[in-house]
Amino acid sequence: MTDLAFSSLALRSDFIGTVADRMWHAWWREAGEPLSTLLGHLREFRNDAIPLGIVAHRDDDFVGSALLIDSDLEERPQYSPWLAALWVEPEARSRGVATALSDRILAEAAALGHESVYLCASADKAAYYLARGWQEVERDVGEHRLAVFVKPTGAPGR
Repeated sequence: MTDLAFSSLALRSDFIGTVADRMWHAWWREAGEPLSTLLGHLREFRNDAIPLGIVAHRDDDFVGSALLIDSDLEERPQYSPWLAALWVEPEARSRGVATALSDRILAEAAALGHESVYLCASADKAAYYLARGWQEVERDVGEHRLAVFVKPTGAPGR
């Protein structure tokens, strides 16, 4: 992983199409949302405020991405911000890339003054997040029966 770079999606906008493609196929297509809507959202991402994205890459080769957004679960508007759309290319999985992306998102949230970050995941992913220090706060939320996790960022309280 030593040759891996991490960049802001806003600064590496050449990756927006790839990030949108992965997100659309993994989560948005089934919901009936058009790819163009997702592309529009990602083009609004910032470098220094939410929403923001982090891209893992080797030179110009996409390896993975993660987002920091205000809300990722309509049923839980009281939780914010969220780590969302964590993606690692299949050939790069099980090499610490997802953990590194998550850590980068936590650091971005801390820099913005947030004390914690939330994420939601299907029940079959719970063990993965628990093993990486995320704490489950709820389960069976919404129609997809998602688990909700939280992790402190290390930022001082507001």
